[in-house]
Amino acid sequence: MKKFFIAALLSFNSGFVDAVGFFGLQGLFAAHVTGNFVTMGSTLVFGTQGIIGKVLVLPEFIAVVALTRLAGLVLMARQKPVVRMLLSLDLVFLFGFFMLAILYGPFPDADTPKALAASFMAVAAMAILNAVQRIHLKDLPPITIMTGNTTQVSIDAVDLIRERDPEKRAAVRSRFLLALNSIVFFAAGCATGILLYFHVGFWSLILSVVAGFACIVLGED
Repeated sequence: MKKFFIAALLSFNSGFVDAVGFFGLQGLFAAHVTGNFVTMGSTLVFGTQGIIGKVLVLPEFIAVVALTRLAGLVLMARQKPVVRMLLSLDLVFLFGFFMLAILYGPFPDADTPKALAASFMAVAAMAILNAVQRIHLKDLPPITIMTGNTTQVSIDAVDLIRERDPEKRAAVRSRFLLALNSIVFFAAGCATGILLYFHVGFWSLILSVVAGFACIVLGED
C-alpha cells in the first residue's frame, strides 16, 4: 500500500509543478522535456519570449540527472538512506522554487535572471524526482511519462480480460493499478496546480513543498 501512496505523491507533485511552471514561467514544462521541445519550437516560430530558459533547461535537466546518479552511487557505497536523502535534496529545490517565485514573481518575461533562477530550481527538483524513480524506485511506473503509462494501462486492460493464469493475472493487475494510479494523480496534480495558480498565484507552490516533505516521510531504501 505504501508503494501506491508514494507513487501517487510523486506523480501528483510532478503534475502540479509542471502545471504551475507552465502558466507561471511562460510555457516552461519543469518535468516534461518533450513538452519543452514543442514550446521551444513554438517560441522560435512565433518570436515570443522565453526561449533562453527553454534552451538552457535541457542541459540543466541532463546535468542534474547525472549528478543525482553519482550522488546515489556515493550514498549507496556509504550505506546511507539514498532515497530519503535524495528526496530531501529535491525538497530543497522545491522550496527554492517557491521562495523565488513568491519573492520575485509573477514573471511576464521568463528570460529575466530572476525568472531563470526560479525556472532552474523547478527543473532541478523535477530532474531529481525523475532520476530517483528511474534508478531507485524501479518498481514504480514513470511519474511524468503519461504517454507510456497510458499505453501500458491499455495493454494490461486487454491482458486482464484474456489472461486465465491466476499468478500472471495478479502481476498484470498490480502493474495496471500502479500505472493507473500515476495517471490519475498526475492529472489531479495538473488540475490542482492550474486551479490554485489562478486563485493564489505562486503561493500555490507551498502545496508542492508539503507533498515533497510527505514523499520523504514515505520514502524508503
